Amino acid sequence: MNNIILLSQQNAILLVLGISIIFVILGIVYSKKFKGLNNYLLANRSVGTFSLTSSLVASALGAWILFGPASAATWGGIGAVIGYALGTAFPLFILIYLGTQFREKYPKGKTLIEVIRLKYGPNLFKLILVLSIFYMTIFLIAEVTAVSMLINYISGTDLWITALIVIISSLIYTLYGGLRASIFTDNIQFLFLIVLLLITFSYLFNFNTNEFNFDYIKTKQPQLLSINYLPNFTAGLTFFIAVAATNLFHQGNWQRVYAAKNSEVLKKSLIFSFLIIIPIVFFMGFTGLVAASSENIVAPDLAFFQLLLKDQYLIISVIIIFLAISLTVSSIDTIINAISSLIIVDGKKIIKIKNYDLLSKQIIIILSIIALFVASKGLSILYLFLLADLFCCAAVLSIFYGFYSKTFFEKNAYVSIIVGLIAGLLLFPSPDFSKSILIGILFPVDLFPSIVSQSLLFLSFLTATFAPLLTWNLKK
Repeated sequence: MNNIILLSQQNAILLVLGISIIFVILGIVYSKKFKGLNNYLLANRSVGTFSLTSSLVASALGAWILFGPASAATWGGIGAVIGYALGTAFPLFILIYLGTQFREKYPKGKTLIEVIRLKYGPNLFKLILVLSIFYMTIFLIAEVTAVSMLINYISGTDLWITALIVIISSLIYTLYGGLRASIFTDNIQFLFLIVLLLITFSYLFNFNTNEFNFDYIKTKQPQLLSINYLPNFTAGLTFFIAVAATNLFHQGNWQRVYAAKNSEVLKKSLIFSFLIIIPIVFFMGFTGLVAASSENIVAPDLAFFQLLLKDQYLIISVIIIFLAISLTVSSIDTIINAISSLIIVDGKKIIKIKNYDLLSKQIIIILSIIALFVASKGLSILYLFLLADLFCCAAVLSIFYGFYSKTFFEKNAYVSIIVGLIAGLLLFPSPDFSKSILIGILFPVDLFPSIVSQSLLFLSFLTATFAPLLTWNLKK
C-alpha cells in the first residue's frame, strides 16, 4: 500500500486519541445516571424515534462504508454498488415486520439468540450463539483494520497504534454504560457522520465535476455500467445476499428492536434508517466507479480515499479522520454491547457461574486482544467481511422460516445450517479469488467451466444461502 503522508504520525495519533477520548467522556458521563441491567442491555426499553434512527444508522454504517462499497465497485461495477446499498438497508425494512412480530410474540426478549432458544431448543441455540459471536468478532476485526489502514495511509502510523486506541476507548465507555452509552454516543456520531459526509460529497462534486458523473465512467470503463458485464449481476446479487443476511443476524439491530419505546417508534425509525442508508452507501460505491475510471492505479480498498485525497488537502484528511473514527467507534461499541448482551442473557444456558456480567467483560477483552493482533496484520477488509457474511447466509433462511412453520423443528434447522456452511465454504474463494477448497485444491480448476471458476464468490454465497432448503423436508 502506497501511503500519502498528509499528517505527521504524532499529529495523527493525537487526533485519533482526542476524538476517542471525547466519546469516552460523553459515554461515561451520560450513562452515569442510568444504572441497572435493563438499562445496560435494552436502555430500559424507552428509546425514542430520533435516538433509535440515529443509532440504527450509525451502527449500520461503520468504517466499512469507506472501504467496502468503493472496493466492490472497482471490479463489480454498478451491480455491486446497487447490491451493497440495498443489502445494507433491506434488513431494516424486513425488521419493520419481523421486529414488531417478535416484540408481540416474545415481549420479554432481549436477544435474537434468546428467542431462537425459546423457539427451537438448546442444541441449535448453541450453534447460533457460536456463529453470532464468531461473526461479530470478524466484524470487530474488520472495523479496526479499516480505520487502522486509513490512518496508516494518511500518516504512516503503525496499524497497531490506531487499533489499540479505538479498541480501548470503545471498551471503556461501552462496558461501563452498556446500550445506554452506545445509543447516546451513536446520536453524536450520527450528527458527525451526516455533516462530514455532506462536506466530502460537496467537495467531490465541486472539484471533480468533469469526472463525477456516469458519462465519464461510461467513456473510461464502460463495462462497469454495462448490462453485458457478468460481474454487474453476480456481484450485485452477492453483496445483496451477503450484507442483508448479515444485518438480519446482527444482535445490535435486535437490541434496538427491543429497546424501542413502542412498535410505532420502531416502525418509524426503521423506515427513516432505510431511507437514509441507501443513498449514503450508493454514493460511497459510486466513488469506486469514478476512481476505477481515472488514469491512476487504484488500490480497491482505498479507492474512495485516492479520489478524495488526490489533491492532498490537509483539511480534507482531518475531516476524513473525524469521519472514520466516528464510524468505527459507533460500530465497535455496538458490537461490544451486542456480544456482552448475548453472554449475560444466554451464557447461563451453557455454563453455570455466579457473575455473567464479569464473564462477558472477560470474553470481550480476550476477543478485543485477538482483534488488535489480527488488525495489525492489515488483511483485506472486504475479504474479512465476506467471510463473516457467509456464516450468516447459511443460517438466515432456516432460522426465520422456522418461526412461521409448524413442521420445521430443531433438527431440520440444525442440519440445514451445517449443510449451508459446508457448501458455502467449499466454494468460498481464497484471498486472491483464484481458487477455493473444492475448485483448485480438491479438484483442478481446469475441470470446471471458466464461468464457474470466475464466479466463486457468487456461487459460495448462493449455495450457502439456498443449499439448506434441500434439507427442509427431513422428518423430526
